[in-house]
Amino acid sequence: MTFRFRTFGAAALLAGSLHALPAFAETTLNVVMQAPLRSLDPILSTAQIVRTHGFMVFDTLLGMDAKYNPQPQMADYAVSADKMTYTFTLRDGLKWHDGTPVTAADCVASLKRWAANDGAGRTMMGSVASIEATSDKVLVVKLAKPFGQVLELLAKPSPVPPFMMPKRLAETPAGQQVTEMVGSGPFKFVAAQYRPGDQAVYVKNTDYKPRAEPMSWTAGGKTVNVDKVVWKAMPDMQTSINALQSGDVDLIEQVTIDLLPLLKANDEIKTGAINALGSQVTGRFNHRLPPFDNPKVRQAAMYALDQEQLMQTAIGDSQYYKLCASVYGCDVPLASDAGSEYLKGSAKERMAKAKELLKASGYDGTPVLMMQPTDLTILSTQPIVAAERLREAGFKVDVAAMDWATLQSRKNSTQPVAQGGWNMLFTYWGVSGIWNPTVHALLDGSGAETAWSGWPKSARVEELRAAFLTAPTLDEQKTIAREIQQIAYDEGFYFNAGEFQSVAAWTAKLKNLQPGPLTLFWGVSK
Repeated sequence: MTFRFRTFGAAALLAGSLHALPAFAETTLNVVMQAPLRSLDPILSTAQIVRTHGFMVFDTLLGMDAKYNPQPQMADYAVSADKMTYTFTLRDGLKWHDGTPVTAADCVASLKRWAANDGAGRTMMGSVASIEATSDKVLVVKLAKPFGQVLELLAKPSPVPPFMMPKRLAETPAGQQVTEMVGSGPFKFVAAQYRPGDQAVYVKNTDYKPRAEPMSWTAGGKTVNVDKVVWKAMPDMQTSINALQSGDVDLIEQVTIDLLPLLKANDEIKTGAINALGSQVTGRFNHRLPPFDNPKVRQAAMYALDQEQLMQTAIGDSQYYKLCASVYGCDVPLASDAGSEYLKGSAKERMAKAKELLKASGYDGTPVLMMQPTDLTILSTQPIVAAERLREAGFKVDVAAMDWATLQSRKNSTQPVAQGGWNMLFTYWGVSGIWNPTVHALLDGSGAETAWSGWPKSARVEELRAAFLTAPTLDEQKTIAREIQQIAYDEGFYFNAGEFQSVAAWTAKLKNLQPGPLTLFWGVSK
């Protein structure tokens, strides 16, 4: 009886212990992203952090693989022999996060919202006769005139991908943020745990059915191997590194290069580039306000600025950056040396040229308001260095320190500086978002209110961008792209400050981190 009693007691304790355990051990990735997430609508923002958030929650009709080829994602497609009709058929099993089925009507509304807010999308719509749903699963795009980049634009991963969302959200009035993060992507956004600028939480979408093809960038099967992803904001890099080494953080998306030696000595930490293409730093001029409404003043500024100095200050180690003239990225098919005369010569020679041009321009001493994001490490130094170079050339410069979210909002202002406007800012663009004239937002020469901030105007660039869309061969595309690049330098669309490679750091517990045009959270396991 004593034996039986003790056995029963042990069994009861064991049963109680098992009952207290969760049904499974939840796998959570804790991540420090390159910037805090303060805005959620991925159609109304070109910020990289918002785009990455978009790919967590939403999906696209097509994805782009590592060779820049459009591939089916939410939909398979067929193109008519004359390339004037594109038919997209949604794959089976697609559901929105609220449980309702994805329909072609949802996708039609989403494409229209995207095109109204993306420069490349607006360009495409100028050649579109109609977009309509012919059934619950089929939508058809008919062109009014030839347009050679339909598939490429529907697959583009940056800067504003054509994310699909329910019709009720896609019909949100122009300029207004969508009110819910309801997509059909591999993760669900946990709104109750979102703290703007501090934390964002995503959980695995158990209804998501990945494609069967191997994943490649945003194409192929998006297989999620973790239960939860938590983005944490840690503006101080040393704090982030301490958290990674202690195990409180699994991944830092972007580590400052000078602190890499601290991590390389730790066998439990891995470092490397998970975005193989890198990013281009860009110094954007506001063409609408003095003094940069004068092309000669813009040219003077471009000669005053120096790629090497800006990259050395921001990155430091030359193995992590490249200097080239190409506005499309240093290693893409359209890369060329057009406009390189604005970048060549010693710092002393360039400064002498800048002073000469500024004097000839009639510059009257109007101050330059330079915006500086203090909470984005990779961009916090360039405005300071650039301001000193411009002052040496003869400019008056005021540096306005602000957080990244404020800069993102202020850059859209067309008002005078005294009323919240600006003259110059630095940002950076993933090469996957600038690799040709159609997707490159900074090469929009329309001068339109809807163009990306800075608003340069060039009828010739717009003619060339239109010609690029129908150029039948790569050689012809290269010729057109080269002329656009030369004009962009001559007209001072922006200063190409060089290309850098982001370096991530992660715990050795993470396996199969996937390379891509942005940080991908599918494929990875812990």
